[in-house]
Amino acid sequence: MSYDHQSLIASLHTDLYIGGRPVEASDGGRFDVIDPATGDIITTVANGTVDDAAQAVEAAATAAEPWAATAPRRRAEVLRMAFELMSAQAEDLAHLISLENGKALPDARGEVGYAAEFFRWYSEEAVRINGSVSTAPSGANRILVLHQPVGICVLVTPWNFPAAMATRKIGPALAAGCTVVLKPASDTPLTALAMARILSEAGVPDGVVNVLPARRSGAVVSAMLADPRVRKVSFTGSTEVGRLLLKEAADQVVNASMELGGNAPFVVFADADLDAAVDGAMIAKMRNAGEACTAANRFYIEATVANEFGRRLAERMSALVVGPGYEDGVEVGPLVNEEAVEKVDALVRAALTHGATAITGGARADRPGFYFEPTVLLDVASDSPMLAEEIFGPVAPIVTFDDEDEAIRLANDTDYGLVAYVYTRDLARGLRVSERLESGMIGLNRGLVSDPAAPFGGVKQSGIGREGGHEGVLDYTESKYVAVQW
Repeated sequence: MSYDHQSLIASLHTDLYIGGRPVEASDGGRFDVIDPATGDIITTVANGTVDDAAQAVEAAATAAEPWAATAPRRRAEVLRMAFELMSAQAEDLAHLISLENGKALPDARGEVGYAAEFFRWYSEEAVRINGSVSTAPSGANRILVLHQPVGICVLVTPWNFPAAMATRKIGPALAAGCTVVLKPASDTPLTALAMARILSEAGVPDGVVNVLPARRSGAVVSAMLADPRVRKVSFTGSTEVGRLLLKEAADQVVNASMELGGNAPFVVFADADLDAAVDGAMIAKMRNAGEACTAANRFYIEATVANEFGRRLAERMSALVVGPGYEDGVEVGPLVNEEAVEKVDALVRAALTHGATAITGGARADRPGFYFEPTVLLDVASDSPMLAEEIFGPVAPIVTFDDEDEAIRLANDTDYGLVAYVYTRDLARGLRVSERLESGMIGLNRGLVSDPAAPFGGVKQSGIGREGGHEGVLDYTESKYVAVQW
């Protein structure tokens, strides 16, 4: 039975969400939201301005003191209710994500479940933001440490996980007692606006969460970072944009968390269970059609098993059903826009020109919309451009290695260090390699690392700070030390 997308869109408000209510952009401007499966316009959304950004910060500032003073148990109950509401509305949210983002419904449903868990996890963490008390080594006084809300937060989220990246930031911010302005990606504003409605229904007071869709992203975010009342920025997106935001945050010495680009190596040793490795590769590579910062980007396979691994992976990839993500049975949806397809196509063509072989896929899909065929490439040159940047598409380039040291050298040969994947039956080797890999997260014999209860983040140019786990809520607090004696 077909899903009624028109009614779903009609049920949404498509204005800015400021101070607990929908408001039009100050200049009346709107922008189109596009269905990547067809290139058609889904609807239009209010296009926030610098003046709207100032209004959103004002609303967050008005709500800040009362929300910070709200009992932790009450904040916890609100977040728990948000989890319950998201779970109850999961199918609508999954279709909305698939419609504006393109991802296949199984991936969209998985994202909704994952996103909701951040509200549940941080409902539990809200009552566990514990300080400490100790005796100074000199014995002269006590050291009392309090964790207090950092203040107004600007949250900037990407298009590839429009629900999960929002809840991963909103959850800990609200648990800690902060108020927020969410600036969602302009490709996927509808999911963010749906999240605002859910949070309002859950009991979040007016002004605690504000959502500011805008095509003029740089101008509105810059305006908010220039406001001295804003005390934190949390950004998920490209390293290039992250560098710019860090420079702007420096002007007001704004607390910054950055979850930036990845270039994940997927290392398979000859002693690995190849069936398990291929299963893991399908998750690590094809989750959201490869449009994920955690996506396996470089496949380093020990030479003696590389051809067999490639054959098995190509067999699985070629069997995937490609089509509009919101249609039943589809496993790989379109990429998010035309620019994304052109980038993937250019990287693949460059690899093929320099000697790689496509054992499945290798080209744009011949259909309307923004599609690229699931692709496996063998004999990729070690200096291929696709090994130096995020592919962000359904392409698996395979490079061979001969020993452990070479595998580690190849895996670490990048400016990025978000996640790495390792497959081996030798636990000692797996742990030894995990320690030597320059990455914030390791999937050891697992193709999925993301978990709301675990600290998510990278090293090198993949970011600063951690999201998820107990560390995630502490990123939204400041530690205050009180010297006292009694």
